[in-house]
Amino acid sequence: MNLIHHYNKKETRRSSLTLKWVAIVATTIMVSFVIFSLTIYSLIKSQSLEQESDVTKNVVRTFEQRLVNINEPFQVSNVVTTLSPNTLRLISGNSPNYNRKDNGVFDDDILATLTNKDINIYIFDPQKNLVFSNSNWVSNEDLKSVNQKKASELIYKTRGGMHFRNAERIYSNDNRKLLGTLIVDNRMVQTNKLLKQLQQSMVFLSILAIIFFLVASYFIVDGIVKPIKRMTKISREIDQDPNARERMPNIRRNDELGELVVNFNKMLDRIQNYILQQKQFVGDVSHELRTPVAVIQGHLNLLERWGKDDPQILEESIHASLQETDRMKHLIQEMLDLTRAEQVDMQFPDKVSDVNEVLIRTVNDMKMIHKDFTINLDITDLKPDTIIRMYRNHLEQLLIILIDNAIKYSTDRKEVNVSASTENKSVIIAVQDFGEGIDSVEQEKIFNRFYRVDKARTREKGGNGLGLSIAKKLTESYHGTIGVTSILGTGSTFRLKFPLLKKKSLKGSQATK
Repeated sequence: MNLIHHYNKKETRRSSLTLKWVAIVATTIMVSFVIFSLTIYSLIKSQSLEQESDVTKNVVRTFEQRLVNINEPFQVSNVVTTLSPNTLRLISGNSPNYNRKDNGVFDDDILATLTNKDINIYIFDPQKNLVFSNSNWVSNEDLKSVNQKKASELIYKTRGGMHFRNAERIYSNDNRKLLGTLIVDNRMVQTNKLLKQLQQSMVFLSILAIIFFLVASYFIVDGIVKPIKRMTKISREIDQDPNARERMPNIRRNDELGELVVNFNKMLDRIQNYILQQKQFVGDVSHELRTPVAVIQGHLNLLERWGKDDPQILEESIHASLQETDRMKHLIQEMLDLTRAEQVDMQFPDKVSDVNEVLIRTVNDMKMIHKDFTINLDITDLKPDTIIRMYRNHLEQLLIILIDNAIKYSTDRKEVNVSASTENKSVIIAVQDFGEGIDSVEQEKIFNRFYRVDKARTREKGGNGLGLSIAKKLTESYHGTIGVTSILGTGSTFRLKFPLLKKKSLKGSQATK
């Protein structure tokens, strides 16, 4: 009782398979989505930074091409006049040249740069004094760059976002004298804005994706787990009531789950079939053994009362008891054979037999046993090397049952004909007798358990009514058919039909001897 309570307690604590699968599937998909999103974001960011780097370098190049023409260290006057050629002409007393591309205060490229809010221009003299700037604010990073002796590129972050800074020391073209330092600080306002929007969008999409994948994963997993839950429920019902007829409905899935459902139903059918066989076996044994046991008990009681002093009663009782004991032995053997006949697909799945060999051997054996009978064998229409999927002993047992049955019910003409032929993809074996025959009404019942056409005569001949039932079970277990045609007073013909085994199928099969 404690074990059962402990088992039930553990069972209530079990975690849901659906939740586990949803967590695994959703997590896998979400991680994949996050990795994909981060990859896309990194690619866009890398591409944007590369473009901003090119912009910054172009600005440096544009200013450098103008500033290197100065001969003296940077001052406000020479920097401004150099950046604006027309201003220099006016100071020199010359008229401005409006036909040139660089007309106006600054040429187009420089003007566009100076008015670009994203780009800050700082020009320092050799003494690190600020000479020119288009911004009122200088960052610490820009001031640090003034102290560097070599050109440098740097990406740094501020509260406003990432900056791309390029510092270049400028030397005069004429005398290679140090003129000062040019610093271009690209604040990348649009790029930072774009990346921020992209980040926000990806976070929003990630949240939506998480919700979507959780819901989608639940429905997907639930569709997979639902049949398993149904199987669990049916298994519990079968466990409580082995005779329950609950089965899994056809889920119409051409996958492993659909195959599992089909095999699950087959397994339940087979289990219930075994349970039914067991009950039937016990019922049949208790029913059929009741009579011989009662007969033996009656004779023993008779012996106990009068048999000790009466030799005739003693002899009759012993003889009758031995007959009933022998009958019980044969009955039990036949019932065991009947039970085994229903399980051949599990015990002998790959056994095959050569029909020619089995027929010749069995008929010869029966001739030796029943020397007063003429048993004919005709296999002229049977192709050589005719193979069927059947355990050899079972094919022999089938033939013995039918030939023995033909001999038992023969009358004056003691002759049995056995023939075999090949038709299309099947082999047909016929056993013909010239005995009593069977009425058409009785022909449908002779394959039932313990059925006897004439119970008195069958008992006299030693039959229990199980032979034809065993033959039918064996035949059907090997996907064959058995039938009878009979005329009262003329005789009967039993026909067995089995599918031929293809040569390709012989590779994995075992011939039985």
